[in-house]
Amino acid sequence: MFSDTHFHFKMMTTERGVNGVEVLSTMAARNCFFGLDIGTHCDDLAERQSCVEQAIAGITDGKLAAKAREFMYFTAGFWPDVGAIHDRENQMKILRQSIEAASAGGDQDTLNRKIVAVGECGLDHHWNPSGEDGRCESDFDEATYRGEREMFESHLELARELKLPVIVHSRDSFEDSLDCIKNVGYDNGIIHCYSYGIDEARAFLDRGWYIAFGGAVTYNKKAKLEAIKDLLRFVPADRFLCETDAPYLAPVPLRGTTNTPVNVELVYKFIAEVRGTSLEELSNLVDENIKQLFSL
Repeated sequence: MFSDTHFHFKMMTTERGVNGVEVLSTMAARNCFFGLDIGTHCDDLAERQSCVEQAIAGITDGKLAAKAREFMYFTAGFWPDVGAIHDRENQMKILRQSIEAASAGGDQDTLNRKIVAVGECGLDHHWNPSGEDGRCESDFDEATYRGEREMFESHLELARELKLPVIVHSRDSFEDSLDCIKNVGYDNGIIHCYSYGIDEARAFLDRGWYIAFGGAVTYNKKAKLEAIKDLLRFVPADRFLCETDAPYLAPVPLRGTTNTPVNVELVYKFIAEVRGTSLEELSNLVDENIKQLFSL
């Protein structure tokens, strides 16, 4: 139970000190169906896969180790930081090469090295100079703004060529994100860590996108809580996914701590209560959607 369609395993373990062996063992013991490790740099795929492989090798219970190998999958893509935007043509070439190398690897039976999605990729216009990404609006001159859109569209084009879904990062940039998607005309994937309202959700859903919710849905103060609940009830069952974005966005009551995929259960619990369903029903629903989206 409790699949997680978005987390960053290497960031969580090597950068934040989380015990990866323990996380994967717990997920395996819960019979997790699907865990998706997400790319953020054009050349990070091999290191991310190696990090997961090392953690699996540390699981002493052979059955749990085998389960971890079965449920772990990977994406490849890169996040829209300013450096990547201005080096986008070169970085797209490196990304393509890494996907081809992973898909051609000879160890398919020991780890799901074949990439199941492109991303995360997209647009981010959240200006927070003191935040982890240090983004300032002044960084985005016309060339950078246009370059960011072009980079996102290049990811969408690559995904269409490879016949893969896309993991879309869209923060404070709904209109531009939708415009890029319309320009390319490829509607296959997830709007990750969804942070807009019902009208925006309808626009994505009408085009066939899946909507993924994480720990942030548990943060809202009373003034916004009813709107969040309405949104969670609005998204159709066949387009609904749950995620953590670990090591970020730990759900209440763990907010402010380093997040892990184990904590996705708290997201499921919150959403199941809002949607008036059982944990098991919601988990099964998400797993069926994963099967459909990723052709598993």
